[in-house]
Amino acid sequence: MRAAILQPGYLPWIGFFNMVKWSDTFIILDDVQFSDSAWQHRNRIKTPMGFQWLTVPVLKKLDQKIKGVKINNKEKWAKNHWKAIKFNYSKARFFGEYSEFFEETYSKEWSSLLELDMHIIKGICNFLRLKPNFEFASNLNVGGNALDHVIKLCKKIGATEYLNGPAGKSYMTEEDFAKEGIKLVWHEYSHPTYNQLYGEFVPYLSAIDLLFNEGEKSPEIIWGIKNN
Repeated sequence: MRAAILQPGYLPWIGFFNMVKWSDTFIILDDVQFSDSAWQHRNRIKTPMGFQWLTVPVLKKLDQKIKGVKINNKEKWAKNHWKAIKFNYSKARFFGEYSEFFEETYSKEWSSLLELDMHIIKGICNFLRLKPNFEFASNLNVGGNALDHVIKLCKKIGATEYLNGPAGKSYMTEEDFAKEGIKLVWHEYSHPTYNQLYGEFVPYLSAIDLLFNEGEKSPEIIWGIKNN
């Protein structure tokens, strides 16, 4: 059984969903410290002027875990995010097929960043015809730091393989996992190109950029294979 472990992201990029696709169990790493500079509450969309950041404002506290981060709803972030998405993608070929989900999402008042992220992640998974098995690290209740924490999470769910991105090469090796009876598999993802609005192709945007521009072709573009 193959596990992947990633922190939740806001409007994640397509590589996130590629890892969901190729894992049997996908662990949401919500029991680690929130980082204001990470992707947990922000991402990018494409505009005629280049990319634009969409950032969910949060109520900041020292040493807070991702699972406990609260959204600062004193700011009109939801209205502004939907306005930016609608303005920049309303002319995309498949915008109308997915716009209702996002309009409804931004019409609600969210208090928990994790709940917002997971709502969007599950919605995009549905559009990509994915049926993931999500687990939350906070529910698995294992200790340890960094590498040890990852290994304990894998062992807790009985994983025999661990799928990880290349960034993990800075602090983990195949040998670290082999001695625990787990095979480490590197997720080497080559970003595909696809039809976009507004000139030259820009990679590493939110997955909504692909959905709005390519519609039902999105899954095969992300996976790099044709769907049967």
